[in-house]
Amino acid sequence: MLQLSRQSRLEELAQDKTFLRELKQVFEEFEKYLGRHDTYGKTGAGSAIKNPIAYFSAEFGFHESIPNYSGGLGILAGDHCKSASDLDLSFVAIGLLYRHGYFRQQIDKDGVQAAINLNQNFYHLPIREALRGNGKPLISVPILDRQVFARLWELRVGRVSLYLLDTDIPENNAEDRLITAELYGGDLEMRMRQEIMLGIGGVKALAALGIQPAVFHMNEGHSAFLALERIRLNVVEKKLDFYSALQLVAAANVFTTHTPVPAGNDSFPREMMRKYFGNFAKELNIPFDELFSFGQTRLDPNDPFSMTILALRLSRHANGVSKLHGEVTRSLWKDVWAGVPVHEVPITNITNGVHTKTWMAPEFAALYRKHLGTWEEHLTEPEFWRGVFDIPDAQLWDTHQRLKLRLIEFVRDRERRRRERMGESPESIRRVNRILDPEILTIGFARRFATYKRATLLFSDKERLKRLLNDATRPVQCIFAGKAHPRDEAGKALIQEVYRFSHEAGLENRIVFLDDYDSYIARRLVQGVDLWLNHPLRPLEASGTSGMKAAPNGGINLSVLDGWWREGYNGSNGWAIGAEINNGTTEFQNEVDASSLYHLLENQIVPLYYAKPDGKLPLAWLQLMRESIRSVTPVFNTQRMVKEYTEQLYIPAAKSYENFSRDGCGAATHLSQWKTQIRKDWSAVKISDVQIGNKDRQSILVGESLEITARVHLGAVDPQHVRVEAYHGEVDNGDIHNPSAALLNQTGRADGDGNYIYQGAIPASESGTYGFSVRVVPTHPCLMQMHELRLITWS
Repeated sequence: MLQLSRQSRLEELAQDKTFLRELKQVFEEFEKYLGRHDTYGKTGAGSAIKNPIAYFSAEFGFHESIPNYSGGLGILAGDHCKSASDLDLSFVAIGLLYRHGYFRQQIDKDGVQAAINLNQNFYHLPIREALRGNGKPLISVPILDRQVFARLWELRVGRVSLYLLDTDIPENNAEDRLITAELYGGDLEMRMRQEIMLGIGGVKALAALGIQPAVFHMNEGHSAFLALERIRLNVVEKKLDFYSALQLVAAANVFTTHTPVPAGNDSFPREMMRKYFGNFAKELNIPFDELFSFGQTRLDPNDPFSMTILALRLSRHANGVSKLHGEVTRSLWKDVWAGVPVHEVPITNITNGVHTKTWMAPEFAALYRKHLGTWEEHLTEPEFWRGVFDIPDAQLWDTHQRLKLRLIEFVRDRERRRRERMGESPESIRRVNRILDPEILTIGFARRFATYKRATLLFSDKERLKRLLNDATRPVQCIFAGKAHPRDEAGKALIQEVYRFSHEAGLENRIVFLDDYDSYIARRLVQGVDLWLNHPLRPLEASGTSGMKAAPNGGINLSVLDGWWREGYNGSNGWAIGAEINNGTTEFQNEVDASSLYHLLENQIVPLYYAKPDGKLPLAWLQLMRESIRSVTPVFNTQRMVKEYTEQLYIPAAKSYENFSRDGCGAATHLSQWKTQIRKDWSAVKISDVQIGNKDRQSILVGESLEITARVHLGAVDPQHVRVEAYHGEVDNGDIHNPSAALLNQTGRADGDGNYIYQGAIPASESGTYGFSVRVVPTHPCLMQMHELRLITWS
């Protein structure tokens, strides 16, 4: 007995030494990482930004050990921060720390989702209190008639710090302690208080930390009140008037919208805004109704106060998160720029990505290093990734199969523990070992169970699906996971439908629903499945990122052409579900997509997976895996994404803010005064006459030009402050499509009464039926958007 105890102790010590050796190696690698300064932020384009970029988000998902996220928005925010660290950008993040996180999910024996609060002990999380011994330990934010206090916590993410505000402290009353109780919890009043704490409290936190950002990035509209607080500070401290302060603040603001439907954007009724911001308007020295209008399109005074519109009005840089989402967003918010052509609405697009190193399995990372080299240094180089075609078939397949087997063992273990928790019979627990099979084509579907994501589309024809799953020679199996918001009854019903179907006789080993979806389950799934399924109702998926995570791990995407997959799909790297229907009903799109989904599975995907010419390997499937890796990995990553944010949005914002800040904010004040005068004088601007130089001809030849002369009345407006253009393009049912704008030059003054002559030409570069209109827009060297004043006069 003594000998056995001694042997066990020796084994423990040996294991401890192994652990310590591995821990030392991790620290050495991390020190090396922190010491690397030949990076984008120090020597590349990012070095143009000296002061930090402040990134605000309601949720951040870095790892399952700190559950401060609900889904894709938070995971994206976490991956954004990780790449900002990798690139060594000057970057800081701001959020809220939720006592109960989002929620733990438990599914009962009937498939009903129960939401379990976490009640976290923050001292057990990888965070530390900020400001202790450095300054005031608390910041305070006025909410209604009182000061609400918040403690600050710091989470280090490589070189980047995330600061999280926590109101669950003794200094607050019971009601205010609940502000940071749970993510997206409570009623509309609680949402208002959370967003005040995030936006206004976040600005105060940065000031308390002594951080003076060059750029403020709002990741979704939850933090948009930060813009009002920054304006207030400039009014109170720099004695600027409201509109001068607005020019200064908006110059530094970047806004990313993720929601392609109006109902998904936070809004507040007028009386609630008056209750919380009536006194705030007085501090800004403007009437409350004027403040309220910054959250409206201004077409209908009865509209509520939209946080997205506030962010758009108080930012000079805004973007959607994929090319298609950019198009949808410009159309969705066109009324904020009334009269402006949709394609000129100043919202650009930067397609989302994922932090590849987080989501790539270590086994695949090692495979790439062996055959391609140091892939981390060449992540965004498409040519480098052509090397995946040189990886031997057997090694690529073996790596994938090992991860698939690990996934299946993981699923079985989770299901075993679930059955034990539910008190199921020993026989039921033993049957867990029959669930899933590593030799069967495995489909993964995991995401929020929002109704537009159509989690049960695969169940549209259950008998057809049963035949597919239980085919004698070419079966299929599916793994589902995901949470529905606790108040989303329709989403919870979808979970219940999946769960119940997975428990039907003959299907219990072919379909599994994993409860309590988090980033750990997500990693297991994207690293182990053969096929990643995604079929949102088009075009409601702003971007989506889960399929991007599957590709570097050899997973292949089967998705509708929505969000990122509309850009990522090339015809050889996966499959596209259904046609791009733009105006069909939901029922029609469901019918078309379900039919397409079954057809692809039955006639293309399943036969390809099981086609093994040598009896061992699915050679054609392996080529598809390689093309998926090659085409998706170097493009759809946050390394590329953060560089695009830096070069297209952060650097211009930082430069504009610096220019407006000089000489006592002289440029901001001048621009504000100029805008006020232009708005006053603009009603007089008219296009009184337009003539065509060769009007006697019915048509002109390709290669010729159409000569245009316009008589424009500017009144008191200086000609140097307008741009006169011929807006032209193909005509279809009276509308101009694929338009271009040709500048018309001032050639004379018609009289002394503010009338001017403008002339120019429209080139006829192609044959067809074309039309044109003449327009006048205000212009100034300090404008950052062509339509910043939202003034435009058409002929």
